[in-house]
Amino acid sequence: MPELPEVETYRRFLDELVVDQTITAFEVLDAHVLGTPEDTLRQALVGRTITGTSRLGKNCFLQLNSGQVLVLHFGMSGDVGAYRDVPDAPRFTRVALHLDSGLRAAFVDPRKFGRIRLAESVAAYQQAKKLGPDALELTVAELTDKLAKRKTLLKPLLLDQRLTAGLGNWIVDEVLFQAKIHPERVANTVTAAEVRRLHAAIQLVLITAIAAEANYRNFPASFLIHAREWDESPTPGTDSHEFCSRHPRTRIAKKYVSGRATYYCPKCQPEPEL
Repeated sequence: MPELPEVETYRRFLDELVVDQTITAFEVLDAHVLGTPEDTLRQALVGRTITGTSRLGKNCFLQLNSGQVLVLHFGMSGDVGAYRDVPDAPRFTRVALHLDSGLRAAFVDPRKFGRIRLAESVAAYQQAKKLGPDALELTVAELTDKLAKRKTLLKPLLLDQRLTAGLGNWIVDEVLFQAKIHPERVANTVTAAEVRRLHAAIQLVLITAIAAEANYRNFPASFLIHAREWDESPTPGTDSHEFCSRHPRTRIAKKYVSGRATYYCPKCQPEPEL
């Protein structure tokens, strides 16, 4: 699933491809991914120039010279691509923006859970979807305030996009591991020092993932993510990635928290006292 680091990678790709380009045609190969009627999108897009890109959490925005924005949400399997000739179109291209450079920007989505929408502005979309501040822009003060008011478990709260936009399941596990906080801590029991660690861990994990262009096998060996079943071992031929990088004799544990698969170190992240 494309998370914040993947979407930021897509945004940077699109920024180089589409900014200052005029859209000459809006090609729909599968209308299932449209969250705004096709005719409305075509009327709003064709002839408009893309003036910039931005991102909020897992949403990517193409800014138009009309003031409106095209919103790209990538669902479970979305991606972007570029091509010039039809035979070269990426497989599962659902929508293509034809640009005056002759290139086409492709919205690729095998499972068709992604959506393309039109919004009046990023702020209007954020308000309509009730999204919190982007996870990279969340301040210590904002995080402190949001946790202090809640008696819910920490992990599902951090996954709530109303608190902050962009933290997905593996990211929250990684953040809590780096901050040495158990995922089942009650939010309002987190101390001021722990909030600062949590905030620093959010920055560390996201910046590291973006720098690696979301290629997980290139993450530091000390990251918890390598213990997840879907990641390839950074230590081929051994099982050392299944153990805590701080305590090599402690195996990373797995449990379900609020229905989500959760990985943590029992020693670094002690269970909260009842």
